[in-house]
Amino acid sequence: MSYPSALTIAGSDCSGGAGIQADLKTFAALGVYGASVITAITVQNTCGVRGVYPLPAHMVAEQLNAVLDDLPIAAVKIGMLSAADIVLAVAERLRAHKVATVVIDTVMLSSSGAALLSDAALEVMVTSLFPLATLITPNLPETARLLRVSDICDIPRAGAALLALGAGAVLIKGGHAPGGDLVTDTLVTRDGVHAFTHPRLATPHTHGTGCALSSAITAGLAHGLPLVTAVERAIDWLAGAIANAWPLGHGAGPVHHLWQIWPEQS
Repeated sequence: MSYPSALTIAGSDCSGGAGIQADLKTFAALGVYGASVITAITVQNTCGVRGVYPLPAHMVAEQLNAVLDDLPIAAVKIGMLSAADIVLAVAERLRAHKVATVVIDTVMLSSSGAALLSDAALEVMVTSLFPLATLITPNLPETARLLRVSDICDIPRAGAALLALGAGAVLIKGGHAPGGDLVTDTLVTRDGVHAFTHPRLATPHTHGTGCALSSAITAGLAHGLPLVTAVERAIDWLAGAIANAWPLGHGAGPVHHLWQIWPEQS
């Protein structure tokens, strides 16, 4: 039996709950061989980010060449890029290697509030990477920053505005919406709008949820699923990972990426 391969391009989380580590766990949990290109080393744990150290852009490009020259990568997930020169290097290499399926998790801030993407890098991401994106997955604060507004009132309209920036589709995550027992994630494509509603889970252990969701979608696309199906299955899988999250550390513990494989831990 053969399994598809996927690549994550992101920062390293030494505590293992987010970034490269979370992406590779997600790929493995969902039957995908994972490769990785590290863009930055972060110093963090469940309590927050203590430092961010971007790698030189040429090292990111060399890692990309090494993987894409050799492995049959079916889909690419992009997470934290940090600096404008890294964004440019990633975009240039993806074009050169004609990568067709790209999911961008528009990582801008950590859950503890640390800045993970500069303003200059954000502008370059929009102009150079969004046109390559099969899907982008901003949360509500990231959507507001991308559209340069203070609040998002009409989510489908906001998604259409992000489509106009060049992305193939947009999944606006609703977890930051205030109050309520339900959370709605909204997928906006050029063919229409799809809403996915699920119960809001009352837990502090949500470290790495954005990384896990975008990687789960990438895994679905690597398996050849249609976009809407890949998104729906990823959201359902993440709900299980959050419901069975690990109460590790002194802060927000990580979601349980392997909850289906290690049911005795659930």
